[in-house]
Amino acid sequence: MDTTTCLKSLLLATKQYESGRNAQSAAQLLKQVEDVSTLQCVRLLSSGQLLPAEVVCGLVELTGNAKTCPSVAAAILALLTQLACDEDSRKILQCNFNLTSILARIVHRHSATPGDPLVLQSLQLLQKLTYSTRISPSTKHVRELIAFLMSNIQSPSDDIIMACLGPMANLCRDNHAVQTHVKSLEQVKPFYRTLIHFLEHNSLTVVVFALSILASLTLNEKVGDKLFDAKNIHQTFQLVFNIIVNGDGTLTRKYAVDLLVDLLQNPKIADYLTRYQHLSACLSQVLGLLQLKDGDSAGKVLELLLAMCGVPALRPLMCQALFKAPAAAANLRTASRRQAAQERKAEPGPALVQWIGSPVGGAEACSLKALQLLNQLLEEALGGASMPDGTETFVEMLLPVLLDSVTDPGDDAHLRRHCERVAHVNGVLLLMCGKDAALALLSKQVSAQRCLTQVETLLARCHGDNPAARLPPGADDSLSQVCAEALLSTLLLMSKLRQQVKEMESGLYRTLQDRRIATPLALALTSHQRAHVHAGLALLLEAAPLPDFPSTVLGDGMAANNSYRQREAELSVKRLPAQEVPPPRTNAGALDVSVGSSGVHSLVEKLQGGLELQDAHVSDIIDVYEQKLAVLASEESRLQDLLESKSAALSQSDRLMAQYHFQRAQADAEARKLAGLLKEAERRREDLEGRLAAQLEEARRSGADVEELLLHNARLQKDSEEHQALKTAYNGLLLRLNESERDLKELQATHTNLSKHNDTLKKKHQALQLQHDKTLSQLKEKEEALECLRCDLKRKNEDVEALRGDLREAEQRRRQQEEALEAVKKELNETEQARRDASIKVSSLELQKDQLEAKLKECKDELSKHTAMIAMIHSLSSGNKNDNLSL
Repeated sequence: MDTTTCLKSLLLATKQYESGRNAQSAAQLLKQVEDVSTLQCVRLLSSGQLLPAEVVCGLVELTGNAKTCPSVAAAILALLTQLACDEDSRKILQCNFNLTSILARIVHRHSATPGDPLVLQSLQLLQKLTYSTRISPSTKHVRELIAFLMSNIQSPSDDIIMACLGPMANLCRDNHAVQTHVKSLEQVKPFYRTLIHFLEHNSLTVVVFALSILASLTLNEKVGDKLFDAKNIHQTFQLVFNIIVNGDGTLTRKYAVDLLVDLLQNPKIADYLTRYQHLSACLSQVLGLLQLKDGDSAGKVLELLLAMCGVPALRPLMCQALFKAPAAAANLRTASRRQAAQERKAEPGPALVQWIGSPVGGAEACSLKALQLLNQLLEEALGGASMPDGTETFVEMLLPVLLDSVTDPGDDAHLRRHCERVAHVNGVLLLMCGKDAALALLSKQVSAQRCLTQVETLLARCHGDNPAARLPPGADDSLSQVCAEALLSTLLLMSKLRQQVKEMESGLYRTLQDRRIATPLALALTSHQRAHVHAGLALLLEAAPLPDFPSTVLGDGMAANNSYRQREAELSVKRLPAQEVPPPRTNAGALDVSVGSSGVHSLVEKLQGGLELQDAHVSDIIDVYEQKLAVLASEESRLQDLLESKSAALSQSDRLMAQYHFQRAQADAEARKLAGLLKEAERRREDLEGRLAAQLEEARRSGADVEELLLHNARLQKDSEEHQALKTAYNGLLLRLNESERDLKELQATHTNLSKHNDTLKKKHQALQLQHDKTLSQLKEKEEALECLRCDLKRKNEDVEALRGDLREAEQRRRQQEEALEAVKKELNETEQARRDASIKVSSLELQKDQLEAKLKECKDELSKHTAMIAMIHSLSSGNKNDNLSL
């Protein structure tokens, strides 16, 4: 069953369960939830389709309903946990469906039983949703959730403590509002003591959670100064680095990295880290984690390295640790190829390059973070007067990977990430243009055709917004802005290389005169980011003197962007009065209060002056305040009704917006199809023009043979350079040959094993053939025996007929014997009755016998006691006589 059919069935089962909550509808809903859980739900919510959004909306409503069966709610929570597998889906669940508030409501509803599996499941999903997300304490049920977490963190059960520490660490991290709310609570001091006690826990995960919460709440306070002072901070560094390097799971390593990143934001702790004596060894171990195959772990390691790059004193140390790898590999040219490859794999530089070249559809976050780290480290390495040792070799190894990583993504699903990667790669290449040695290496490997192909791809596939690669809700930049950044960075790179690369200048000027370039250039010039405006101005200075530069189209685009922003600002201002609460309705109570306000003030003045009040005045005050309280209660109920209606209207508007996005995606798909047909026609026209230009070029070449003789020396120089390049390529091919030989040996060994297996199978086949022949012969013998049995059966049928006559005679004799048997049975019954009477008498006599034997036994026991007493008396009397004699 495909995904669409399963989702439709689940949506139908959800509606049936909402209409009638019985056992049958609950069982059907559970079955559909299990069917959807077995599917591959990766990026199902972030695909932008309407059906998954409707299904999740119904499931979330059922989860928040108190009347939903616990088993159904648990199954839905398991499915939602499975859906929240990527960052985009978690943002959609948080922003569009307000799942955090609903989970907090479930936890608050079952706060009396914190060990309930539904509560633990909700806390597990909350930990996923709230990671790296700021949740306001004013959100519904979040204050109750914080109180629940703080109270249960101090409970004796380890399971509930582990479940509560994660969401609490997420809520407190980088959230000033939640931190202020927690600090204002009365039980915050016992909470601090409990967390400090957890620092001695035997679980590293509990220790990391406790440290993270303490760092978020107390880092700039007296408690934090004592916890993270110069005496304790080195132990904290050692603990965190040990957890990062030797952590017991991805979750522990992730929170340990977040903790160290938060600590590095404090200048005092960052200074402590620069003076940490084991920093070099810890940094080498952290860089070694780049060889991990897990994308999540490698992404967190890159995030830590980026945070460490934010400390200026750590950058040279990181450059030295990273750029020494290519240098060491270059010095191993005389060693064996296999040993050199092993040394190369064991160093962090090639591992970082490998993450840069990872597929755009895979660990894209790791690729972008690796590019950001590389940008900062190369800025440090290339910014000085001289480059560190090994930088040039590292750049030589890096350039092919960078250029291969910005090839065409192949489909629109990864277009946004591809554009982001192109922008970051171009930023790194622009940094290399600042050094002559790096610029020389770059100009050898970058061709004008590659840059023009990339520009054409970005113009063709990213011109305008593309719904297939839309940003998740809550993002600020549209796809057109991301594509504009990638396109403008490519043009800036072409501008830097126009003097070093052949035909780059003509291609750049031809691109700048294309009318399609006006749209990304207008977006850059009207952007609110300074770097985009600078890039746009630099390209505008290059393009303005060109004769066919579309300046009019550029001006129209800039005016349209400014008009759109102004209209959005006006609409946002107009929305403000609509969001305000309307004035309260006038009623009789309010009129009474307004009329009697002067009397109230006079009574208050008399009270302040110390005058005595009569009972009537006191009753008037009570009546006035009762009226005020009644008015406030009515206003509160009316505001609650208004809030519920606004929430319903907001959910309805979300559904309408989702439907609108779906229709817009269809319209954009049709527009892209028409645009593709138009581009195909333009491509054919350009091909015909290219053929015509080629024919004209051949006509010119027939008259330019003499000029080619003059350029012979230049061609020889170029051949020399090509020979050098071929020499480098030969070395690369030699490495590939060695690897191919090693693979060939492995394949030969595999072939030998398969040959042995084939011989074994042949022997088994021969044995089975012999067994088959033997079975056929046995089958023939069985058939002959069957014929003999048939003949015997005929004879025996004749014997049966004869026996039937004998049987009739025997039946008559049997009836006579039965009559005689009845008479014998009567006599036997009488005999049996007599036997029972006799057995009853025998049992009574046996009982009397047993009683007599028991009495006889008692008499014997008493006799033995008396005998013993007599013997004892004799012994005592004899003993007394002896004593008298001795005296």
